[in-house]
Amino acid sequence: MSVNKVILLGNVGRDPQIRYVGTRPVAELTLATTERGRSTETGQPAPEKTEWHRLVMWDSNASIAERYIRKGSKIYVEGKLRTRTWEDRNTIKHTVTEIYVDYLELLSRPTESN
Repeated sequence: MSVNKVILLGNVGRDPQIRYVGTRPVAELTLATTERGRSTETGQPAPEKTEWHRLVMWDSNASIAERYIRKGSKIYVEGKLRTRTWEDRNTIKHTVTEIYVDYLELLSRPTESN
């Protein structure tokens, strides 16, 4: 038995980019998760650590992302890791790991700054 499951709760880094494959919407966006810094034994504070994740959403999740998610939104997602590889025009090989979202929950909308 094996399991490929990712659970993330964080803040959206940029507005979703929406495209269509045939009639199916696809949303791509980034999500930041931050771990609090822990103090060392000597009491020195350690800095926070932020990780950036690439999310891919299809169909109804993509439609929700297009309508309601903006930079700064706080969201909860469950999904699976997918790694893909491609070659660019200069035959340089690129690899990217993304989270394909199965479940999406909106926790907040971005705050309006005036």
